[in-house]
Amino acid sequence: MKQLFFLTIMVIMTVSVKQSFSGDSDSELLSLFSDYDEFNKRTYPEGATYEGDHRYDDQLSDNSEEAVFAYYDTLSVFLNRLNKIEYTSLSTENKLNFDLFKSSLEDNLADEKFKGYFMPLGQQWGIHINFPQLAFVQPTDTYEEYQKYFKRLRGFEEKIDNTISNMKKGIASGIVPPVFIMEQTLTQMENVMNTETEKSEFYSPMYNDNKLSAEEKIQVSDELKNIIEDNIIPGYRKLYDFVKNEYIPECRKDAGIWALPDGKERYEKDIKDYTTLDYTADEIHELGLSEVNRIVVLMESVKDSIGFDGTLEEFNVYIKADPQFYYTDKEDLLNGFREILSKVDTTLPGLFGRLPKAKYDLKEMEEFRAASAPAAYYYSAPEDGSRPGYFYVNTYNLSARPKYTMTSLAMHEAVPGHHLQISLAQEQTDLPKFRRDLGVTAFVEGWGLYSESLGYETGMYEDLYQLYGALTFEIWRACRLVVDTGIHDKKWSREQAYDFMRKYTPNSDQDIQSEIDRYISWPGQALAYKIGELKIKELRKKAEVSLGDKFEIKDFHDVILMNGALPLPILEDIVNQWIAEKMSAG
Repeated sequence: MKQLFFLTIMVIMTVSVKQSFSGDSDSELLSLFSDYDEFNKRTYPEGATYEGDHRYDDQLSDNSEEAVFAYYDTLSVFLNRLNKIEYTSLSTENKLNFDLFKSSLEDNLADEKFKGYFMPLGQQWGIHINFPQLAFVQPTDTYEEYQKYFKRLRGFEEKIDNTISNMKKGIASGIVPPVFIMEQTLTQMENVMNTETEKSEFYSPMYNDNKLSAEEKIQVSDELKNIIEDNIIPGYRKLYDFVKNEYIPECRKDAGIWALPDGKERYEKDIKDYTTLDYTADEIHELGLSEVNRIVVLMESVKDSIGFDGTLEEFNVYIKADPQFYYTDKEDLLNGFREILSKVDTTLPGLFGRLPKAKYDLKEMEEFRAASAPAAYYYSAPEDGSRPGYFYVNTYNLSARPKYTMTSLAMHEAVPGHHLQISLAQEQTDLPKFRRDLGVTAFVEGWGLYSESLGYETGMYEDLYQLYGALTFEIWRACRLVVDTGIHDKKWSREQAYDFMRKYTPNSDQDIQSEIDRYISWPGQALAYKIGELKIKELRKKAEVSLGDKFEIKDFHDVILMNGALPLPILEDIVNQWIAEKMSAG
């Protein structure tokens, strides 16, 4: 069960009231989706709040082992119900819905044996990072809403106790993360514990506009301060002391997942989950090496066009070290991204027949997690439209945030990358809710990387350094194929992985270290980007060749995005069908 809080956000399932079904089997499927949606919202109320359903705003998910058992038992019940539906009686569309839903249930049930909840913390996820995000999504407009927020905050210590209990079971089973990963969580917890109460993330709602009277503001402020000091900080302290004194001494020394008792089987499942294809680790490793070699040739060409007299490695050292390629003020960095995004926005009508209604905005990443975080994140907008999607930018250590990669980064995380793809999926109201929210990493991240490549045909990389930056991002994703499989299958050390990335990319040393640690703590996820991008490019090439002058880029993009995120084999079937229909009509 992988990162349940985010699973909730991405995989809460329901069915649009606009969808109608004629047969009993279709109606049964609709009822099943609806029941599953309610189960998820009750079980993970934080995700319901994020999505704009505020019926459970005073409740928290139960992260005890008993709750995990109940979760999997209920998934089995839903799968049994699904299997009793007469598949042959379903409409063509609902057969696809059935297949995707069944695959999702089966994949989640197959995770049970690996007991992922035994390793609930990492440098990029866990209660110490996720829980403060409540302040971002929790309604706090009225006194009554604050009371719901307070009830949730008071439940923090119980969740900490459950977290520690699960980690102790992980120690007993030999299912523990690397020492150097857990050491980073200590600094993150210290950042929260050592922050003044009125500057705490948990106190931040007090600075928002609200409908509180003057008397209520004083009362709410005092109560919130007490909760932070009496519940939140002691909870962090308890977790911190356990991790430092009891957990880290028991953590593993080796970086790769192979070091766990069933590490090989775990990694094989991770590869399948994240790529949706039947690759072996060796095949992916070789594909990565091939892509690295191909992209190096392109980087050499751009380096020569710039006029640099030296090797590619020397050029990478030069652009990594020269101050002209870095901002010294974080507001300048943020404004630089705003300028890029404004320019990208003007290119979108030429690439897409349908653009999302949802807006997006830029946000600075929170300080407490920035040091171990990547250069950027994207958080989707809720379907109720109560807030935009957010492109989070990391402003920590500006000397690690080069200007020449900003265009690629913006096109991946915001538009036409994650914001456009996720928002368009959410707005496909003729699809069941789970189809609109399904988080297939190979599709989502493959689209993000493919979106970077659209900068070549829209003039976004006319500046040679931005062009080189785009290639550095592409080779970085190719290196991921090599490094991820190297760490988790070929028993590479952390240092070997670092040296490989440093050889081929001009990424800052801090960025490389953060990335390597991300791959270590999230096996297989890094494989999805390049493999998904290559599949989308393969399908586009096939469509261009097959359709000739009948090929329209807007139509192709709309076909890719109109069904939400899909496993790559199903996406290929849909594109092939579209090509056949276009050729037949022609």
